[in-house]
Amino acid sequence: MEKNIPYEKLSKKKKRALDAARRNTWGGLSPVTRRPENPKAYKRSKARKGSDYDFPSAPAFIPACKPGAAMVQ
Repeated sequence: MEKNIPYEKLSKKKKRALDAARRNTWGGLSPVTRRPENPKAYKRSKARKGSDYDFPSAPAFIPACKPGAAMVQ
């Protein structure tokens, strides 16, 4: 039979073990409060989507020129 020792007098190791045993998970439930989006609010993320921000992955081909060489047109 274990003696009943006050929590404050337990060792650090015993406190951690006791806390881990008491700790529970939320399971599939998210503790974040959920609210529906305000339909009148301005949505910045929606305004950024589009082809305005699509840049080519590689720069256009620029032929290499020797230093001091004149370009022929």
